[in-house]
Amino acid sequence: QVQLQESGPGLVNPSQTLSLTCTVSGGSITTNNYYWSWIRQPPGKGLEWMGVITYSGSNYYSPSLRSRTSISRDTSKNQFTLQLSSVTPEDTAVYYCARMVAYDSGRYVYPAEFDYWGQGTQVTVSA
Repeated sequence: QVQLQESGPGLVNPSQTLSLTCTVSGGSITTNNYYWSWIRQPPGKGLEWMGVITYSGSNYYSPSLRSRTSISRDTSKNQFTLQLSSVTPEDTAVYYCARMVAYDSGRYVYPAEFDYWGQGTQVTVSA
């Protein structure tokens, strides 16, 4: 069974960079056709997909966040990391990492589901 666990600071100062790490066990982040994603949920709002890193190390980001978002990986540790720069209180949310199952045609990616999720971690942006 695949397990994901988020870790990182729960409090970040405005204008600073939010950094979270997702540790994956039970499956390799380099396995073909799996995508490793970050999703967040602000208080009182729905889930917002932020972006992914693919099994080959490519990135895709939400248009609304791509200018501030970077997702990287450390294959030796089977981890991937979210960095969100220039944060404001609007970035306060529960942040989740999740595995996305998708089909890669070679040109387009067709998402199917998010089958495994971390438990989520609360991040508050405040001075």
